[in-house]
Amino acid sequence: MVDRTLALDEDPAARRRRRIFLAVCALVFVATLYAFQAVLRPFVLGALLAYVLAPVVTALSKVRVAGRAMPRWAAVLTIYVGLITSLVLGITAITPRVVVEVRDFAVHEVPEIRAKAQRTWLPSVQRLAGRLQGVLGGATHSPDAPPNVDGPDEADEPALRIEAAPAGGWRVVLPSDGLQIERIDENRFRVGSPRVSPPGEQEGLGRKLQALGAGHLSDIVRVGSGIIGGVIGGIFGFFMTMMVSAYMLVTEAQIWGFLRGLVHPAARDDFDALLDRLDRGLKGVVRGQLIICMVNGVLSAVGFAIAGLKYGPTLALVATVFSLVPIFGSILSSVPAVAIGLTQSFGTGVFVLLWILGIHQLEANLLNPKIMGDAAKIHPVLVVFSLLAGEHFFGIQGALLAVPVMSIVQSLFLHWRERALPWSAHDDAHPHAPTE
Repeated sequence: MVDRTLALDEDPAARRRRRIFLAVCALVFVATLYAFQAVLRPFVLGALLAYVLAPVVTALSKVRVAGRAMPRWAAVLTIYVGLITSLVLGITAITPRVVVEVRDFAVHEVPEIRAKAQRTWLPSVQRLAGRLQGVLGGATHSPDAPPNVDGPDEADEPALRIEAAPAGGWRVVLPSDGLQIERIDENRFRVGSPRVSPPGEQEGLGRKLQALGAGHLSDIVRVGSGIIGGVIGGIFGFFMTMMVSAYMLVTEAQIWGFLRGLVHPAARDDFDALLDRLDRGLKGVVRGQLIICMVNGVLSAVGFAIAGLKYGPTLALVATVFSLVPIFGSILSSVPAVAIGLTQSFGTGVFVLLWILGIHQLEANLLNPKIMGDAAKIHPVLVVFSLLAGEHFFGIQGALLAVPVMSIVQSLFLHWRERALPWSAHDDAHPHAPTE
Protein backbone atom coordinates (compact mmCIF):
# COMPACT_ATOMS: atom_id res chain seq x y z
CA MET A 1 0.00 0.00 0.00
CA VAL A 2 1.34 3.44 -0.94
CA ASP A 3 1.89 5.91 1.88
CA ARG A 4 -0.47 8.86 1.54
CA THR A 5 2.21 11.20 2.91
CA LEU A 6 3.66 11.17 -0.61
CA ALA A 7 0.89 13.56 -1.53
CA LEU A 8 2.08 15.98 1.15
CA ASP A 9 5.72 15.73 0.05
CA GLU A 10 4.85 16.62 -3.55
CA ASP A 11 6.20 19.96 -4.65
CA PRO A 12 3.42 22.51 -5.33
CA ALA A 13 4.91 23.29 -8.73
CA ALA A 14 4.95 19.58 -9.60
CA ARG A 15 1.36 19.24 -8.43
CA ARG A 16 0.36 22.19 -10.60
CA ARG A 17 2.15 20.74 -13.64
CA ARG A 18 0.47 17.38 -13.09
CA ARG A 19 -2.98 18.94 -12.90
CA ILE A 20 -2.37 21.05 -16.02
CA PHE A 21 -1.14 17.97 -17.89
CA LEU A 22 -4.16 15.89 -16.89
CA ALA A 23 -6.56 18.75 -17.73
CA VAL A 24 -5.01 19.21 -21.18
CA CYS A 25 -5.12 15.45 -21.81
CA ALA A 26 -8.79 15.35 -20.80
CA LEU A 27 -9.64 18.24 -23.13
CA VAL A 28 -7.74 16.63 -26.01
CA PHE A 29 -9.50 13.33 -25.34
CA VAL A 30 -12.97 14.94 -25.33
CA ALA A 31 -12.18 16.97 -28.47
CA THR A 32 -10.94 13.81 -30.23
CA LEU A 33 -14.12 11.96 -29.34
CA TYR A 34 -16.23 14.83 -30.68
CA ALA A 35 -14.22 15.24 -33.88
CA PHE A 36 -14.12 11.52 -34.71
CA GLN A 37 -17.51 10.48 -33.36
CA ALA A 38 -18.50 9.14 -36.80
CA VAL A 39 -15.81 6.43 -36.64
CA LEU A 40 -16.09 5.50 -32.95
CA ARG A 41 -18.59 2.66 -33.40
CA PRO A 42 -16.03 -0.16 -33.90
CA PHE A 43 -14.04 1.04 -30.89
CA VAL A 44 -17.04 1.27 -28.58
CA LEU A 45 -18.41 -2.11 -29.68
CA GLY A 46 -14.92 -3.60 -29.55
CA ALA A 47 -14.46 -2.38 -25.97
CA LEU A 48 -17.81 -3.91 -24.97
CA LEU A 49 -16.94 -7.22 -26.65
CA ALA A 50 -13.53 -7.25 -24.97
CA TYR A 51 -15.15 -6.59 -21.60
CA VAL A 52 -17.61 -9.46 -22.10
CA LEU A 53 -14.91 -11.92 -23.22
CA ALA A 54 -12.21 -10.85 -20.72
CA PRO A 55 -13.17 -13.37 -17.98
CA VAL A 56 -13.25 -16.22 -20.51
CA VAL A 57 -9.84 -15.24 -21.89
CA THR A 58 -8.38 -14.99 -18.39
CA ALA A 59 -9.73 -18.42 -17.41
CA LEU A 60 -8.53 -20.01 -20.65
CA SER A 61 -5.05 -18.47 -20.33
CA LYS A 62 -4.63 -20.30 -17.01
CA VAL A 63 -5.09 -23.67 -18.67
CA ARG A 64 -1.77 -25.49 -18.85
CA VAL A 65 -0.81 -27.25 -22.07
CA ALA A 66 2.28 -29.49 -21.94
CA GLY A 67 3.14 -28.02 -18.55
CA ARG A 68 2.96 -24.41 -19.77
CA ALA A 69 0.17 -21.84 -19.45
CA MET A 70 -1.54 -20.94 -22.68
CA PRO A 71 -0.38 -17.54 -24.01
CA ARG A 72 -3.03 -14.85 -23.89
CA TRP A 73 -2.97 -14.37 -27.66
CA ALA A 74 -3.57 -18.11 -28.11
CA ALA A 75 -6.54 -17.94 -25.73
CA VAL A 76 -7.98 -15.00 -27.67
CA LEU A 77 -7.46 -16.81 -30.99
CA THR A 78 -9.13 -19.97 -29.65
CA ILE A 79 -12.16 -18.03 -28.43
CA TYR A 80 -12.43 -16.12 -31.71
CA VAL A 81 -12.33 -19.29 -33.78
CA GLY A 82 -15.08 -20.84 -31.66
CA LEU A 83 -17.14 -17.63 -31.68
CA ILE A 84 -16.96 -17.09 -35.44
CA THR A 85 -17.62 -20.78 -36.16
CA SER A 86 -20.68 -20.78 -33.90
CA LEU A 87 -21.90 -17.56 -35.48
CA VAL A 88 -21.54 -18.89 -39.02
CA LEU A 89 -23.24 -22.19 -38.18
CA GLY A 90 -26.04 -20.42 -36.35
CA ILE A 91 -26.67 -18.00 -39.22
CA THR A 92 -26.56 -20.83 -41.74
CA ALA A 93 -29.07 -22.89 -39.76
CA ILE A 94 -31.42 -20.10 -38.68
CA THR A 95 -31.45 -17.60 -41.54
CA PRO A 96 -33.36 -19.73 -44.13
CA ARG A 97 -36.18 -20.48 -41.70
CA VAL A 98 -36.34 -16.88 -40.49
CA VAL A 99 -36.54 -15.61 -44.07
CA VAL A 100 -39.35 -18.05 -44.93
CA GLU A 101 -41.33 -17.22 -41.79
CA VAL A 102 -40.92 -13.48 -42.23
CA ARG A 103 -42.08 -13.77 -45.84
CA ASP A 104 -45.09 -15.89 -44.84
CA PHE A 105 -45.90 -13.47 -42.06
CA ALA A 106 -45.82 -10.50 -44.43
CA VAL A 107 -47.86 -12.30 -47.11
CA HIS A 108 -50.44 -14.12 -44.99
CA GLU A 109 -50.53 -12.94 -41.39
CA VAL A 110 -50.39 -9.17 -41.88
CA PRO A 111 -53.44 -9.11 -44.24
CA GLU A 112 -55.29 -11.46 -41.90
CA ILE A 113 -54.54 -9.30 -38.87
CA ARG A 114 -55.62 -6.21 -40.77
CA ALA A 115 -58.82 -7.87 -41.97
CA LYS A 116 -59.66 -9.17 -38.51
CA ALA A 117 -59.05 -5.75 -37.03
CA GLN A 118 -61.39 -4.17 -39.59
CA ARG A 119 -64.08 -6.85 -39.19
CA THR A 120 -64.02 -7.35 -35.44
CA TRP A 121 -61.79 -5.10 -33.38
CA LEU A 122 -62.47 -1.71 -34.97
CA PRO A 123 -66.27 -2.12 -35.15
CA SER A 124 -66.27 -3.16 -31.50
CA VAL A 125 -64.28 -0.08 -30.57
CA GLN A 126 -66.56 2.13 -32.68
CA ARG A 127 -69.69 0.69 -31.06
CA LEU A 128 -68.21 1.17 -27.62
CA ALA A 129 -67.23 4.74 -28.46
CA GLY A 130 -70.73 5.38 -29.82
CA ARG A 131 -72.35 4.05 -26.64
CA LEU A 132 -70.07 6.17 -24.49
CA GLN A 133 -70.88 9.21 -26.62
CA GLY A 134 -74.58 8.45 -26.24
CA VAL A 135 -74.23 8.17 -22.47
CA LEU A 136 -72.49 11.53 -22.40
CA GLY A 137 -75.33 13.05 -24.40
CA GLY A 138 -73.42 13.75 -27.57
CA ALA A 139 -74.67 10.92 -29.76
CA THR A 140 -76.46 11.97 -32.93
CA HIS A 141 -77.12 8.54 -34.38
CA SER A 142 -77.21 4.90 -33.37
CA PRO A 143 -73.76 3.35 -32.91
CA ASP A 144 -74.96 0.29 -34.80
CA ALA A 145 -76.02 2.29 -37.85
CA PRO A 146 -74.01 1.49 -40.98
CA PRO A 147 -71.48 4.10 -42.03
CA ASN A 148 -72.38 6.53 -44.78
CA VAL A 149 -70.80 5.21 -47.94
CA ASP A 150 -72.66 7.41 -50.36
CA GLY A 151 -69.84 9.93 -50.31
CA PRO A 152 -70.26 13.65 -50.80
CA ASP A 153 -73.24 14.94 -52.74
CA GLU A 154 -72.54 15.76 -56.31
CA ALA A 155 -72.62 19.54 -56.66
CA ASP A 156 -72.18 19.35 -60.41
CA GLU A 157 -74.73 18.67 -63.13
CA PRO A 158 -76.81 15.53 -62.31
CA ALA A 159 -75.88 12.38 -64.19
CA LEU A 160 -79.47 11.75 -65.38
CA ARG A 161 -82.23 14.21 -66.19
CA ILE A 162 -85.82 13.24 -66.83
CA GLU A 163 -87.66 15.94 -68.80
CA ALA A 164 -91.09 16.26 -70.28
CA ALA A 165 -91.08 15.80 -74.05
CA PRO A 166 -92.80 18.50 -76.18
CA ALA A 167 -94.93 15.90 -77.91
CA GLY A 168 -95.90 14.39 -74.62
CA GLY A 169 -94.31 11.74 -72.52
CA TRP A 170 -90.94 11.83 -70.92
CA ARG A 171 -87.37 11.58 -72.08
CA VAL A 172 -84.11 10.68 -70.30
CA VAL A 173 -81.16 13.01 -70.98
CA LEU A 174 -77.69 11.57 -70.47
CA PRO A 175 -74.67 13.75 -69.76
CA SER A 176 -72.48 14.66 -72.70
CA ASP A 177 -69.42 12.86 -71.28
CA GLY A 178 -71.19 9.57 -70.73
CA LEU A 179 -72.35 7.63 -67.70
CA GLN A 180 -70.42 5.77 -65.00
CA ILE A 181 -71.90 3.12 -62.72
CA GLU A 182 -70.02 2.14 -59.54
CA ARG A 183 -70.89 -0.71 -57.21
CA ILE A 184 -71.26 0.34 -53.58
CA ASP A 185 -72.19 -2.99 -52.04
CA GLU A 186 -74.19 -6.08 -52.92
CA ASN A 187 -77.48 -4.20 -53.28
CA ARG A 188 -76.57 -0.64 -54.20
CA PHE A 189 -74.94 1.17 -57.11
CA ARG A 190 -73.85 4.74 -57.67
CA VAL A 191 -74.66 6.37 -61.04
CA GLY A 192 -72.70 9.45 -62.04
CA SER A 193 -70.63 11.19 -64.65
CA PRO A 194 -67.17 9.77 -65.29
CA ARG A 195 -64.40 11.75 -63.66
CA VAL A 196 -62.20 12.82 -66.56
CA SER A 197 -59.09 14.79 -65.76
CA PRO A 198 -58.67 18.11 -67.61
CA PRO A 199 -56.32 18.05 -70.61
CA GLY A 200 -53.61 19.92 -68.72
CA GLU A 201 -53.81 17.44 -65.84
CA GLN A 202 -53.67 14.51 -68.26
CA GLU A 203 -50.58 15.93 -69.91
CA GLY A 204 -48.99 16.52 -66.51
CA LEU A 205 -49.76 12.94 -65.51
CA GLY A 206 -48.26 11.68 -68.74
CA ARG A 207 -45.08 13.64 -68.12
CA LYS A 208 -44.89 12.23 -64.57
CA LEU A 209 -45.27 8.70 -65.86
CA GLN A 210 -42.57 9.28 -68.46
CA ALA A 211 -40.28 10.74 -65.81
CA LEU A 212 -41.01 7.78 -63.56
CA GLY A 213 -40.18 5.35 -66.34
CA ALA A 214 -37.01 7.22 -67.21
CA GLY A 215 -35.88 7.34 -63.58
CA HIS A 216 -36.84 3.78 -62.73
CA LEU A 217 -33.49 2.35 -63.76
CA SER A 218 -31.60 5.01 -61.83
CA ASP A 219 -33.71 4.28 -58.73
CA ILE A 220 -32.91 0.59 -58.97
CA VAL A 221 -29.21 1.36 -59.35
CA ARG A 222 -29.28 3.73 -56.38
CA VAL A 223 -31.13 1.29 -54.12
CA GLY A 224 -28.89 -1.58 -55.18
CA SER A 225 -25.78 0.51 -54.54
CA GLY A 226 -27.10 1.40 -51.09
CA ILE A 227 -27.75 -2.25 -50.21
CA ILE A 228 -24.34 -3.38 -51.46
CA GLY A 229 -22.65 -0.51 -49.67
CA GLY A 230 -24.50 -1.34 -46.44
CA VAL A 231 -23.50 -5.00 -46.62
CA ILE A 232 -19.85 -4.16 -47.32
CA GLY A 233 -19.85 -1.54 -44.55
CA GLY A 234 -21.39 -3.99 -42.10
CA ILE A 235 -18.80 -6.68 -42.88
CA PHE A 236 -15.97 -4.15 -42.60
CA GLY A 237 -17.33 -2.81 -39.30
CA PHE A 238 -17.69 -6.35 -37.93
CA PHE A 239 -14.08 -7.25 -38.63
CA MET A 240 -12.86 -3.89 -37.33
CA THR A 241 -14.79 -4.50 -34.10
CA MET A 242 -13.31 -7.97 -33.75
CA MET A 243 -9.80 -6.66 -34.41
CA VAL A 244 -10.10 -3.83 -31.85
CA SER A 245 -11.50 -6.27 -29.29
CA ALA A 246 -8.64 -8.72 -29.92
CA TYR A 247 -5.99 -6.02 -29.40
CA MET A 248 -7.66 -4.91 -26.17
CA LEU A 249 -7.86 -8.47 -24.87
CA VAL A 250 -4.22 -9.26 -25.64
CA THR A 251 -2.90 -5.99 -24.19
CA GLU A 252 -5.29 -5.73 -21.24
CA ALA A 253 -2.49 -5.52 -18.66
CA GLN A 254 -0.70 -2.75 -20.57
CA ILE A 255 -3.92 -0.73 -20.92
CA TRP A 256 -4.72 -0.85 -17.20
CA GLY A 257 -1.07 -0.18 -16.37
CA PHE A 258 -1.06 2.94 -18.55
CA LEU A 259 -4.27 4.26 -16.97
CA ARG A 260 -3.01 3.50 -13.47
CA GLY A 261 0.24 5.29 -14.24
CA LEU A 262 -1.70 8.53 -14.82
CA VAL A 263 -2.85 8.50 -11.19
CA HIS A 264 -0.69 9.80 -8.37
CA PRO A 265 0.72 6.96 -6.21
CA ALA A 266 -1.13 8.29 -3.17
CA ALA A 267 -4.48 8.01 -5.02
CA ARG A 268 -4.03 4.61 -6.65
CA ASP A 269 -5.93 2.81 -3.90
CA ASP A 270 -8.93 5.04 -4.62
CA PHE A 271 -8.42 4.44 -8.35
CA ASP A 272 -8.44 0.68 -7.81
CA ALA A 273 -11.60 1.00 -5.71
CA LEU A 274 -13.24 3.02 -8.49
CA LEU A 275 -12.30 0.40 -11.09
CA ASP A 276 -13.73 -2.30 -8.87
CA ARG A 277 -17.02 -0.40 -8.51
CA LEU A 278 -17.20 0.20 -12.26
CA ASP A 279 -16.55 -3.49 -12.92
CA ARG A 280 -19.24 -4.61 -10.49
CA GLY A 281 -21.78 -2.27 -12.07
CA LEU A 282 -20.97 -3.13 -15.68
CA LYS A 283 -20.70 -6.82 -14.87
CA GLY A 284 -24.39 -6.85 -14.00
CA VAL A 285 -25.56 -4.51 -16.74
CA VAL A 286 -23.59 -5.96 -19.67
CA ARG A 287 -22.83 -9.57 -18.84
CA GLY A 288 -25.94 -10.03 -16.73
CA GLN A 289 -28.19 -8.61 -19.44
CA LEU A 290 -26.74 -11.01 -22.00
CA ILE A 291 -27.47 -13.98 -19.71
CA ILE A 292 -31.00 -12.72 -19.09
CA CYS A 293 -31.53 -12.35 -22.86
CA MET A 294 -30.60 -15.99 -23.37
CA VAL A 295 -32.89 -17.15 -20.55
CA ASN A 296 -35.71 -14.97 -21.90
CA GLY A 297 -35.28 -16.43 -25.38
CA VAL A 298 -35.28 -20.04 -24.15
CA LEU A 299 -38.35 -19.57 -21.95
CA SER A 300 -40.17 -17.75 -24.77
CA ALA A 301 -39.42 -20.59 -27.18
CA VAL A 302 -40.76 -23.14 -24.64
CA GLY A 303 -43.95 -21.16 -24.04
CA PHE A 304 -44.58 -20.54 -27.75
CA ALA A 305 -44.10 -24.25 -28.46
CA ILE A 306 -46.59 -25.19 -25.72
CA ALA A 307 -49.14 -22.76 -27.16
CA GLY A 308 -48.54 -24.00 -30.71
CA LEU A 309 -47.87 -20.42 -31.77
CA LYS A 310 -47.10 -19.96 -35.44
CA TYR A 311 -43.61 -18.60 -36.18
CA GLY A 312 -42.64 -19.52 -32.62
CA PRO A 313 -38.85 -19.89 -33.18
CA THR A 314 -38.62 -16.60 -35.04
CA LEU A 315 -40.67 -14.79 -32.39
CA ALA A 316 -38.45 -16.29 -29.67
CA LEU A 317 -35.40 -15.00 -31.52
CA VAL A 318 -37.03 -11.56 -31.73
CA ALA A 319 -37.70 -11.66 -27.96
CA THR A 320 -34.05 -12.57 -27.33
CA VAL A 321 -32.64 -9.73 -29.41
CA PHE A 322 -35.12 -7.11 -28.19
CA SER A 323 -34.35 -8.00 -24.57
CA LEU A 324 -31.03 -6.22 -25.03
CA VAL A 325 -33.00 -2.98 -24.60
CA PRO A 326 -34.51 -3.01 -21.09
CA ILE A 327 -38.23 -2.31 -20.61
CA PHE A 328 -39.08 -1.08 -24.12
CA GLY A 329 -37.53 -4.07 -25.90
CA SER A 330 -39.65 -6.53 -23.93
CA ILE A 331 -42.81 -4.56 -24.65
CA LEU A 332 -42.13 -4.30 -28.38
CA SER A 333 -41.28 -8.00 -28.73
CA SER A 334 -44.56 -8.97 -27.00
CA VAL A 335 -46.82 -7.18 -29.50
CA PRO A 336 -46.32 -9.45 -32.56
CA ALA A 337 -46.46 -12.64 -30.47
CA VAL A 338 -49.76 -11.71 -28.83
CA ALA A 339 -51.21 -10.44 -32.14
CA ILE A 340 -50.41 -13.68 -33.94
CA GLY A 341 -51.81 -15.66 -31.01
CA LEU A 342 -55.10 -13.74 -31.26
CA THR A 343 -55.36 -14.58 -34.96
CA GLN A 344 -55.22 -18.27 -34.03
CA SER A 345 -57.67 -18.07 -31.14
CA PHE A 346 -58.50 -15.85 -28.20
CA GLY A 347 -57.22 -18.46 -25.75
CA THR A 348 -53.87 -18.71 -27.55
CA GLY A 349 -53.40 -14.95 -27.41
CA VAL A 350 -54.25 -14.82 -23.70
CA PHE A 351 -51.90 -17.73 -22.94
CA VAL A 352 -49.02 -16.08 -24.81
CA LEU A 353 -49.63 -12.79 -22.99
CA LEU A 354 -49.75 -14.48 -19.57
CA TRP A 355 -46.61 -16.50 -20.37
CA ILE A 356 -44.69 -13.35 -21.35
CA LEU A 357 -45.85 -11.57 -18.18
CA GLY A 358 -44.70 -14.58 -16.16
CA ILE A 359 -41.24 -14.44 -17.77
CA HIS A 360 -40.91 -10.75 -16.94
CA GLN A 361 -41.99 -11.34 -13.36
CA LEU A 362 -39.39 -14.10 -13.05
CA GLU A 363 -36.80 -11.78 -14.56
CA ALA A 364 -37.65 -8.86 -12.27
CA ASN A 365 -37.93 -10.79 -8.99
CA LEU A 366 -35.36 -13.57 -9.40
CA LEU A 367 -32.97 -13.18 -12.33
CA ASN A 368 -32.14 -9.49 -11.95
CA PRO A 369 -31.24 -9.70 -8.22
CA LYS A 370 -29.30 -12.95 -8.60
CA ILE A 371 -27.47 -12.31 -11.88
CA MET A 372 -27.00 -8.55 -11.90
CA GLY A 373 -26.51 -8.09 -8.17
CA ASP A 374 -26.95 -5.03 -5.99
CA ALA A 375 -24.01 -3.15 -7.53
CA ALA A 376 -25.73 -2.99 -10.92
CA LYS A 377 -29.06 -1.68 -9.67
CA ILE A 378 -30.15 1.45 -11.49
CA HIS A 379 -33.39 3.18 -10.60
CA PRO A 380 -36.10 2.50 -13.23
CA VAL A 381 -36.59 6.24 -13.75
CA LEU A 382 -32.89 6.58 -14.66
CA VAL A 383 -33.18 3.58 -16.99
CA VAL A 384 -36.12 5.14 -18.85
CA PHE A 385 -34.38 8.52 -19.02
CA SER A 386 -31.16 7.02 -20.36
CA LEU A 387 -33.03 4.98 -22.99
CA LEU A 388 -35.01 8.00 -24.22
CA ALA A 389 -31.94 10.26 -24.24
CA GLY A 390 -29.78 7.66 -25.99
CA GLU A 391 -32.39 7.00 -28.67
CA HIS A 392 -33.01 10.72 -29.20
CA PHE A 393 -29.37 11.65 -29.76
CA PHE A 394 -27.88 8.46 -31.25
CA GLY A 395 -30.79 6.33 -32.48
CA ILE A 396 -30.98 2.59 -31.84
CA GLN A 397 -27.27 2.39 -31.04
CA GLY A 398 -27.74 4.99 -28.32
CA ALA A 399 -30.61 2.97 -26.85
CA LEU A 400 -28.44 -0.16 -26.75
CA LEU A 401 -25.56 1.63 -25.03
CA ALA A 402 -27.65 3.89 -22.80
CA VAL A 403 -27.85 1.63 -19.74
CA PRO A 404 -24.12 0.71 -19.66
CA VAL A 405 -23.25 4.42 -19.92
CA MET A 406 -25.71 5.20 -17.13
CA SER A 407 -24.07 2.47 -15.03
CA ILE A 408 -20.67 4.14 -15.50
CA VAL A 409 -22.10 7.56 -14.60
CA GLN A 410 -23.80 6.14 -11.52
CA SER A 411 -20.60 4.39 -10.36
CA LEU A 412 -18.57 7.59 -10.79
CA PHE A 413 -21.15 9.59 -8.86
CA LEU A 414 -21.35 7.10 -5.99
CA HIS A 415 -17.54 6.85 -5.75
CA TRP A 416 -16.99 10.62 -5.61
CA ARG A 417 -19.95 11.08 -3.30
CA GLU A 418 -18.42 8.68 -0.80
CA ARG A 419 -15.12 10.58 -0.97
CA ALA A 420 -16.70 14.04 -0.69
CA LEU A 421 -19.57 13.15 1.68
CA PRO A 422 -18.45 10.07 3.63
CA TRP A 423 -21.54 10.14 5.83
CA SER A 424 -23.98 10.00 2.87
CA ALA A 425 -23.36 6.31 2.21
CA HIS A 426 -25.13 5.47 5.48
CA ASP A 427 -28.02 7.92 5.10
CA ASP A 428 -29.56 6.78 1.81
CA ALA A 429 -32.86 5.69 3.34
CA HIS A 430 -35.38 8.47 3.94
CA PRO A 431 -36.66 8.46 7.55
CA HIS A 432 -40.26 8.46 6.30
CA ALA A 433 -39.73 5.83 3.60
CA PRO A 434 -41.93 2.72 3.91
CA THR A 435 -40.26 -0.30 5.43
CA GLU A 436 -40.80 -3.92 4.51
